[in-house]
Amino acid sequence: MDILKIEDLSKVYGKGVTEVKALDRVSFSVKKGEFVVIIGPSGSGKSTLLHLLGGVDRPTSGNVFIDNTNIYELDETQLAIFRRRQIGLIYQFYNLIPILTVEENITLPVLLDGHKVDGKQLDEIVRILGLKERLSHLPNQLSGGQQQRVSIGRALISNPAIILADEPTGNLDSKNSSEIMELLKMFNKTFNQTLIVITHDERIALQADRVISIEDGRIAKDEVLHP
Repeated sequence: MDILKIEDLSKVYGKGVTEVKALDRVSFSVKKGEFVVIIGPSGSGKSTLLHLLGGVDRPTSGNVFIDNTNIYELDETQLAIFRRRQIGLIYQFYNLIPILTVEENITLPVLLDGHKVDGKQLDEIVRILGLKERLSHLPNQLSGGQQQRVSIGRALISNPAIILADEPTGNLDSKNSSEIMELLKMFNKTFNQTLIVITHDERIALQADRVISIEDGRIAKDEVLHP
């Protein structure tokens, strides 16, 4: 089953002589539980693509379907709610709220939704991420690797349809980078969590089920590595 479907997605900035096509009629689909890496050099359009998949920006044309919902047919309020419930975002620089504890940062999407946190699920996520002894700490009391683990927990707490990770190891040393990727792969395989990682790191790409290469706003290659 396709959990994500992109149809003729384009994003154009500027007009006339200043027009820049960041994305040019991109189409592909992702099956539930798939681990896909989108790779490309700086300026290739991969970050623009991630922002459009995550509902952070709107396309010039084209459609994005997540779990059979065309997200750009939603108004801003509906899209914000859908994004919070169905799209888990992991950023290079963590994007944690500095005045909130680890537990508060992880559970924020659920609390913003007005729902009660599932204590059993929270305990399991915290245990797997190795954050049990850090729940009352603030982000500035954590290492970079620990902060990224909190970011992963926050992305997973709502059981989203897809996880989008934008250069998730780009701000980490090699040891923490390896640990973060192992955690993401474990959630992908053990919990059948659909995972899409944007990166320029070919070592990460080689770990994926499938690699989509972006060049000049278009798909240059779509290759299955581990069927």
